[in-house]
Amino acid sequence: MNKNTGCPAPEEAGIPTMSLADYGERRWPAAMHGLEELTMSPYRAGWRLRVVPSIGHVRVRDVTRRVVNRALHCWIADECGLSTVKNSLAVLVRVLEQAVRDGVLDANPARVAGWQQEYQRAQSERAAPRALALPDEQALERLATALVQRSSDGYEGWGDIVRFAAWTGTRFSEVSALQAQDIDMSTWTWQVQRLTVSGPGGLDDRACRGRHHRVVPLRPAARELAAARLEAARHTPVARLFTGPHRRRFTAAVLRDTTRWDDVVAELGHEHLRRQDLRHTGLTWMADAGLPLPLLCGAAGRPPQEARGYLPPDRPVRPAERPGESPVSSAPARTTGGGRTAFRRPPAG
Repeated sequence: MNKNTGCPAPEEAGIPTMSLADYGERRWPAAMHGLEELTMSPYRAGWRLRVVPSIGHVRVRDVTRRVVNRALHCWIADECGLSTVKNSLAVLVRVLEQAVRDGVLDANPARVAGWQQEYQRAQSERAAPRALALPDEQALERLATALVQRSSDGYEGWGDIVRFAAWTGTRFSEVSALQAQDIDMSTWTWQVQRLTVSGPGGLDDRACRGRHHRVVPLRPAARELAAARLEAARHTPVARLFTGPHRRRFTAAVLRDTTRWDDVVAELGHEHLRRQDLRHTGLTWMADAGLPLPLLCGAAGRPPQEARGYLPPDRPVRPAERPGESPVSSAPARTTGGGRTAFRRPPAG
């Protein structure tokens, strides 16, 4: 009997090998004992919408501080609100505290400090995203080459994945889910409509929602990376263009661990560069190349007031780009032709 809750502790031998999602469901009443219903509502949402999709597949005894930090960084990168992150972390703390009481864990790895500073840093990024971009193409090439050299498997594909993510201003999860049918070669645009996520059964693809569903123009360097893959997959529309070493889905966490990302970026003088920061590189370079603000908004999945942060300081402001004036369109308009989706630019203002 658990002295603190009056709920019997589980005796089944399989409890330590349960996934976090299964353990949380089994011990939910004990973990949430004493909470008011008003608090329970956001806790349930945090558990169901963030904790379980992020790390619910991890065995409860394998949940470490590092695993929790990864989940936190993902929630912050997905631009969850401060209260949302707080509630998601709080419910995770309670479930893992129950695991400590049950003897499954020695200490609670979810009791982390300093994540508020990470959250504030993410907020600052949205105000000055250009500061997080790589300086030039040579810096990107050095990064991609070094990551392959330091990787445990020597897989050249890691370098191409990094290059493509940087040139398109997208996330690794979106690159992993990219299929041949998502790219329109007549206009060289990519309709980003799914991303790879970790689920209870392993890695899976999930449809993008809201602003994450967007259209990204492919610049020449990105076209070169995709062209040969598209040719090889011309008879297989659902073929993945970028995969891990075993032709499977991959995650940003796998890429980071395999290539020793943290060590490499520090050695190259880019200590500030996190994996998701490559999207700032791509969007900054698009803006420097003169991509109109309406198309930049579409590629970034952001409103004009945020997308303007990618514009170079010396770029003259066009009438349609002035504050208070919405762009003609936040993404290229869709037309149909030739049996597949085509895209056209909004009319010049």
